[in-house]
Amino acid sequence: MFLTITTTGTPERPATDLGYLLHKHPDKAQAFSTSYGTAHVLYPEAEAGRCTAALLLEVDAVALVRRGKGKGRGGAPDAALAQYVNDRPYAASSLLAVALSGVFSSAMKGVCNARPELPGQARPLRVEVPALPARGGPDLVRKLFEPLGWTVTAEPVPLDTEFPDWGDSRYVSLVLESDTLTLAEALRHLYVLLPVLDDAKHYWVAPDEVDKLLRVGEGWLPGHPEQRLITSRYLSRRWALTRQATERLELVRLAETDDSEVEEIDNAVEAETEAEEKPTPLAVQRREAIVTALRQSGAARVLDLGCGQGQLVQTLLKDPAFTEIVGVDVSMRALTIASRRLKLDRMGERQASRIQLFQGSLAYTDARLKGYDAAVLSEVIEHLDLPRLPALEYAVFGSARPRTVLVTTPNVEYNVRWESLPAGHVRHADHRFEWTRAEFRAWAETVAERHGYGVAFEPVGPDDPEVGPPTQMAVFTLTTPKEAKAA
Repeated sequence: MFLTITTTGTPERPATDLGYLLHKHPDKAQAFSTSYGTAHVLYPEAEAGRCTAALLLEVDAVALVRRGKGKGRGGAPDAALAQYVNDRPYAASSLLAVALSGVFSSAMKGVCNARPELPGQARPLRVEVPALPARGGPDLVRKLFEPLGWTVTAEPVPLDTEFPDWGDSRYVSLVLESDTLTLAEALRHLYVLLPVLDDAKHYWVAPDEVDKLLRVGEGWLPGHPEQRLITSRYLSRRWALTRQATERLELVRLAETDDSEVEEIDNAVEAETEAEEKPTPLAVQRREAIVTALRQSGAARVLDLGCGQGQLVQTLLKDPAFTEIVGVDVSMRALTIASRRLKLDRMGERQASRIQLFQGSLAYTDARLKGYDAAVLSEVIEHLDLPRLPALEYAVFGSARPRTVLVTTPNVEYNVRWESLPAGHVRHADHRFEWTRAEFRAWAETVAERHGYGVAFEPVGPDDPEVGPPTQMAVFTLTTPKEAKAA
């Protein structure tokens, strides 16, 4: 991996001041050992008018694999070959970012004991990275660097110059130029944005990465137009860490707006939330409503159709009134997660005898679903394309025919109450539709009449007088034998 930083100067402000800022003498070539290779710092040119410092990182692939013990980028068991065939030695990544922070740590902090006046001075800077992975292409590179005061030249690198028809690779040759930034600001931008563009890290992202991001991003990240993308990618898309970082960045923004300290705002928010009881999450309210309806129906043997990762199954398992609980999902990955959540491999024999998990599609009839007291379709129907709903309808109401069927689905009218939900958007990217209360009622009543069920409707969550509850639930009760209501 290779990166150069170039500056120009005058006899009064020679470019060789770059040596003071980087704490690396222009007349020396220095090597620094790291846990994943060797970082070399050298100066291809060092004159009063122009000075260039180069960072060359030689990666020891074997040391990197041993240090990671198979974890991290390319460390999955099914990607063993990626440990030996990869772009690590050539393309700028989190490895280069870590080398920047280790080799130029004082420069990144803006510290120069020999010339304390230098770190605060803006100077002409030109940064070149010959091979930079850019998931998002040159457009994303410009979106990330231009708001920070850089003039960006990002040229796509072709897959093969001898075969232009193959198109461009995911790499760009990057040149950044600015006359308004300090060297410390430039290094902090690179430290964060190089791994963001690569969208991968070679090490496990721990909670302390949030503190690191906020420290290095101080002064520029809170107001960046691509703050959410930067935060998410830098934290390897770990949702909990991303949310924590976003909340703390919002506090910084509010403090700047009010011209106050972050601690003052943070303390005010903390005092207020301590006095207020935290609202129960909608998912928990939904499970509570389902369990209540099942108890009222007298059901003992229950199907959770589209059980996902097993949250409802886990709740039902805590109630001894439910003697048999079956979770069904089309996704084997979801069932594997559910099995881990429930700790089936460590569960006692008596408890384990109450539960089954198996793969199945609700688009087809399945003899295994027959004979149960109740079936639950919690937040399932909205994930199906509308033309496939009749197949699910027949598989559950026409073929399996449990005595009670509970169906919950979002109430699209309530979406206007979600401040974080853009107008016209559904609550989840995989939702094929979201119904109004009238649309859900019309569908449920038609299904009930066709298959010999009665149906009642119950709100889940706060019932807004204007737009209704966030979740709507239909409770179907079998009233007519199948023979009397043949399709």
